[in-house]
Amino acid sequence: MATERSEFTRQVLSLVCRIPVGRVASYGDIAAAAGRPRAYRAVGNIMSTCTRPGVPCHRVIAAGGRLGGFGGNLSLKRALLASEGLVVTGTRVTDWKTHAWRPAAAGRRTAGQPRRSSR
Repeated sequence: MATERSEFTRQVLSLVCRIPVGRVASYGDIAAAAGRPRAYRAVGNIMSTCTRPGVPCHRVIAAGGRLGGFGGNLSLKRALLASEGLVVTGTRVTDWKTHAWRPAAAGRRTAGQPRRSSR
């Protein structure tokens, strides 16, 4: 089980590192893309304990545009998102849907990918 968890953590961190500047993804989006759609809390835990430099944990937000955690330092998360051009009002990213980055989930067809024939 520990191997599975470390592989999941590796996948989560890899996905988060791909979130472009000025974009955000939800904990649920990252969990789904890592192959475990119901593991959004696990993604939050990975983000809260991540100490790797260069991992843009601030770009991962809660459902509905809420900021979520960030180790209890929401003012820092707000400032980092603002420095990337996002507008944060209170505890929500304004117009977050416009800035959402949706990674391709494991096994999910992405735009432009042809459907596989069942024949």
